[in-house]
Amino acid sequence: MSVSPYEGWLLAGRYRLLAQVGRGGMGTVWRAHDELLDRQVAVKEINLAHRPEPERETLLGRTMREARLSARLNHPNIAVVYDVVEADARPWIVLQYVPSRSLNDVINERGPLPAATVARIGLDLLDALRAAHAKGIVHRDVKPANVLLADDGRAVLTDFGLATTLDDRAHLTREGIVLGTPAYISPERARGGPSTPQADLWSLGATLYEAVEGRSPFGDSGALATLSAVLTSRPAPMRQAGPLALLITGLLDKDPGRRTGATEAHQELARIAEPGRPHHREAAPDPTDSVPLVNGALLPFPARTSRSPAAVPGRWRQVAAVAVLIVAVLATTSWPGGEATRQGKPRADPVTYPTPQPSDALRAYRASADRPPEDDPPRTVRPRNDPPRTARPRSTGAQRAGRLPPGLAKKGDRPKRGPHANPGKGWGRGRR
Repeated sequence: MSVSPYEGWLLAGRYRLLAQVGRGGMGTVWRAHDELLDRQVAVKEINLAHRPEPERETLLGRTMREARLSARLNHPNIAVVYDVVEADARPWIVLQYVPSRSLNDVINERGPLPAATVARIGLDLLDALRAAHAKGIVHRDVKPANVLLADDGRAVLTDFGLATTLDDRAHLTREGIVLGTPAYISPERARGGPSTPQADLWSLGATLYEAVEGRSPFGDSGALATLSAVLTSRPAPMRQAGPLALLITGLLDKDPGRRTGATEAHQELARIAEPGRPHHREAAPDPTDSVPLVNGALLPFPARTSRSPAAVPGRWRQVAAVAVLIVAVLATTSWPGGEATRQGKPRADPVTYPTPQPSDALRAYRASADRPPEDDPPRTVRPRNDPPRTARPRSTGAQRAGRLPPGLAKKGDRPKRGPHANPGKGWGRGRR
């Protein structure tokens, strides 16, 4: 390996470059010593050599933008930016040095990682993203190569070179160009849509998938084939994810409106990382439940049409809480056959009641029910030759006339009918 001409060089009269610790598409990362404050730092060298002038200007603009955006953030899971220096016709970013290895290197060396380990990494990355989103910053390049696994157990998110703000998404992006690594670009960004916090969560899901499965969710067959798979195909079936499978599936939902949000993801990752322990760590408010307006202002996001499977444990906890409430109500409610203990009044001793004895009438009934049918007395039946009863003769007019008041029948006058009388015509027929 050839020695770089910058090794041992004193940058800006302050930062001594000691050794290369990483190399990427935009430049080289150095371990350096800050001789003014006597501390180790990392220095990111931006490589502008042999690039056309328009590209040089673009890279220079991105470098300064990365430094300004990163300087807004102060979080234990984000590499802190200390300084920006221009030297040798290129920019240099001085940032926090984290003794670590990249997640990408660890996966290449060890293969798939245990689900609990990946869940702890995911918690740290999610906290870093939520801190950035709360400041109106979208990372746009979350992937294993940009995740450092520190010696103290932290996962640190680095490289905000492609980051943008929620109110200025088109800055430094040419029309028709999608920035990022194809396997970790969300479907909406691959279609040319805006960069949102939901897009970062999709990239987080792809990163967790690769960490727990040891491979990319959409293959590695070239940029165009990978982008096509991101847009049209489902991720390859997971075989190692175990309890992380449902969460990763929710994060990789192609519809941003149905994608698992940061709050639900945090709860599920905490449950998997430390099973059986209560989790009180709460992060900043969830910007993935909002959409950007202007100048970083956020408005409520439309309600999701369906809940992701990752929310199932939260629903079970709600059901358990309701069940506890019901049990508490039952324990303090009077029911037939029992009564709750009241404060200051001890419960009375149980009373034993004698077994009821059958009455004399009940004994007689039971005895009669046991007799054979032939012992029953015969019922009285009318003989067949019994003459039929004589029908009552109908009264005649003369008989009716005899019952009239004296004088009417003799004169032959018929009595006047009442105003509502209607004999023989039926109710309601009226006069003819």
